[in-house]
Amino acid sequence: MEKIVSAQSLFLGYKKEDPVIRNGNFSINKGEFVFLTGSSGSGKTTLIKSLYGGVRPRSGALEVAGVNMVKAGNGKLTTLRRKMGLVFQDYKLIEEWSIKKNVMLPLIIAGYSADICEQQTSKLLNHVKLTHKSEDYPDELSGGEQQRAAVARALVHSPYVIVADEPTGNLDEYSAEVVMELLKTAHSCGITVLIATHHIPSRFDLSYKTLHIENGNIHEIP
Repeated sequence: MEKIVSAQSLFLGYKKEDPVIRNGNFSINKGEFVFLTGSSGSGKTTLIKSLYGGVRPRSGALEVAGVNMVKAGNGKLTTLRRKMGLVFQDYKLIEEWSIKKNVMLPLIIAGYSADICEQQTSKLLNHVKLTHKSEDYPDELSGGEQQRAAVARALVHSPYVIVADEPTGNLDEYSAEVVMELLKTAHSCGITVLIATHHIPSRFDLSYKTLHIENGNIHEIP
């Protein structure tokens, strides 16, 4: 089975003498739905960052979508990020841009024509039920609406994989359920999904893998 992520003897951290992830060994296969769990400060965000080049491995091997993250230069990392959809707890929408332009951003970066940008963005805004908010700015939306816009942005360019760091952490129960349903729908379209979270939803009608971080070690929970 094709591997989207593969790590062997992976060490990650910000200080050489105090690694956050120690001797990490795990893989994520194409088409899997994966939860990454662990307490606050366990290293979930550090591991997430390593998957798009925000943190470089200190030692060991890490490959993401065929890219060697130990040796990859800026060009390779830029290409990799264009294949990924990233969702963050604090949304990371550009405040000076409309919701429509925020969602369109990955298509603009990839150099798609204006027509394709318009069509695909309209489709995704409709999918996340934000068409009526398309010309609004992020600070005019609720937290749940902003996160739905962030998920639309992550999906708009049909990525290989979606990596979400605590995407429901700041949301009320209803909004969290809506965002999770959007990610499940993405998975049903063949997209690999990795979600870092404190808690896996108690009602989750989908087969999934759990990777748990504790004391710097990564374990797969059967």
